[in-house]
Amino acid sequence: MNPSETFNTTWRKTASTIYKKPIDSKIFGSVEIDITDLERYIQAQRKAGVKATLTHFFLLATARAIKEEVPEFNTYLKRGNIYTHPHIDATVSVLRHDGEMGSVKMNNIDTYTLAELVEYLRKEIQIAQKGADTSKAMKDSLARIPWPLRGIVYQFIKYLTVHLGLSIPFLNLSANHFGAFFLSNIGSLGLDIGYPALFPSANVSFVLIVGGISKKPWVVNNEIVPRTILTLGAALDHRVVDASHGGKLFTYLKKVVAKPELLEKISSH
Repeated sequence: MNPSETFNTTWRKTASTIYKKPIDSKIFGSVEIDITDLERYIQAQRKAGVKATLTHFFLLATARAIKEEVPEFNTYLKRGNIYTHPHIDATVSVLRHDGEMGSVKMNNIDTYTLAELVEYLRKEIQIAQKGADTSKAMKDSLARIPWPLRGIVYQFIKYLTVHLGLSIPFLNLSANHFGAFFLSNIGSLGLDIGYPALFPSANVSFVLIVGGISKKPWVVNNEIVPRTILTLGAALDHRVVDASHGGKLFTYLKKVVAKPELLEKISSH
């Protein structure tokens, strides 16, 4: 795949040179969203047999945002140039039965309906719960190497995949292996908000955090009323995107949260 001429602007080439990943190239942001109506929508979906959660909704909504509003997020850096992913994929963090954090990769997310995505993710999580998650091969291989050799091997692997863009088939790794973004629902773990790390071995453009839910006084039609509020957080890779792109993403998410039926489109996969 050739570098994307659309995204390889002068500034992007400069940013990829002056920033390192992920030490100093992070942009953090957060937003509070009124999800009172979204909760009703999800409850209606569940009564209809679609076991949707906030994770499913924001996974699909984020993929649609990338497709419709901010394609810049569907990129990754390789050898100083920005490349576009062939489709919109993402990695979702999951808590395994053994207490360890695992992950599952979801492909072509934007092409699914909410009901289809619920079933797709359910099957992938079942596989991950058995220990066969996205990064298991790499973690197992590194864990068997004694320290300090382990650190040297890891840096070499990261150099091959993230910097040179090469693939390592037996570790199931490549420059764009984890897709465009990570999504993690830390609210389900009891945390209200978090500012995530950009996983050094994952060439993702951002990490989206779904935080905790709380009842708050909120202004609706110039009146203060109790509403259900969710906090979203994100860490962006400043080498490939800017804060303006994060603003577009959150604006889109606010729009579909206010009108969830916008995501009810026929899948195209």
